[in-house]
Amino acid sequence: MKFQLLLASFFSPISGRSWLLSILVWIALVAPAQASVILRVAIERGVNQVKIGSSTTATIKDGSGRTLGQLPGMSSFYAQAIPGGVALDKWRSGLFWIEPTGKGFVYINDRWYRGRTLVVPTDKGISAINWVDMEEYLYSVIGGEMDPAWPLEALKAQAITARTFALYERERQRNNPIYDLGATPDRWQMYKGVSSETPSTYAAADTTAGQVLTYQNRIILSVFHNCSGGHTENVEDVWGSREPYLRGVQDFDQNVKECSWVKTFSPTEISTDVPGVGNVQQVIPAAFSPFGSVTDLRIVGDRGIKDLKLEEVRTALRIKSTRFRVSKAADGSFVLQGQGWGHSIGMSQWGAYSLAKRGYNHLQILNYYYQGVALAPIQVK
Repeated sequence: MKFQLLLASFFSPISGRSWLLSILVWIALVAPAQASVILRVAIERGVNQVKIGSSTTATIKDGSGRTLGQLPGMSSFYAQAIPGGVALDKWRSGLFWIEPTGKGFVYINDRWYRGRTLVVPTDKGISAINWVDMEEYLYSVIGGEMDPAWPLEALKAQAITARTFALYERERQRNNPIYDLGATPDRWQMYKGVSSETPSTYAAADTTAGQVLTYQNRIILSVFHNCSGGHTENVEDVWGSREPYLRGVQDFDQNVKECSWVKTFSPTEISTDVPGVGNVQQVIPAAFSPFGSVTDLRIVGDRGIKDLKLEEVRTALRIKSTRFRVSKAADGSFVLQGQGWGHSIGMSQWGAYSLAKRGYNHLQILNYYYQGVALAPIQVK
């Protein structure tokens, strides 16, 4: 099955530019015949057991597609790792498919999902993979990543970035025999199943169905974040890599209360987070990005010095962003006062909200945060 990327263009009054960005490229993506694009989303990975079920009667199949029996609807069962495979109720097999009848949902641990479930053994136990149509996956992700009450144009921008990111990850994981992406925002996108679906997320996904962002005929890494605190970052100043479409731009989220934060550390807490320096005496922002984020944080202790670089500044200390200043309190603790929430690369979700409230449409928002990209609808052939 192939998908054609067709001609597209959009106009950005934010930058005062207009042009026709056109591409014609074929992307070969393998998917089951009954759906446009199927995503394999890992809900649980490497666990000893997982609770599964279905809202309707579900058919249980083994790896060859042979029907083993049925699970009654609205009942849960534990799948457990056993030597050589998986145990599910009275059955033992190398793996199991759980396929609901009718328009039923599958149940994995504490949430309901569309599609079907694959339970498969891995090196560290078993994994539960939700096989779901990409557009139905987006019904949930949009509501997991943005407030469904936000303006529709912001939600539509989120739909396109989330779809693009999912396909980017699907291609990146093409050699992974089990899954394409996970369900958490630490590395992927927030996917909570049907609980985060609303009429507005349906509208955002349906009205942008199949549309992705490309740069020079390739699907982009369409990362996004909560808010940048005034200016997004060039990707090389956060991750060290360089993507020409991920450039820093002035943002529109400075007055959002969720984007302001303060975190206080005792010297002992920093010593725990940054081992090897001993008792911490100084915390010094030693280098900055062109837009004011800390790219080198020097931790000085009585046993050594450690420099936290780029994204390590945020992840090592578990702080919201790298746009902050440091002061020392009278009791010797270190106070970090910052702006922003997330890695500050690509689209700011609060910035998209602000632009949508000002009347900009989703294409203008996307064209602002991703430089030189084209919108490319995908049509099944």
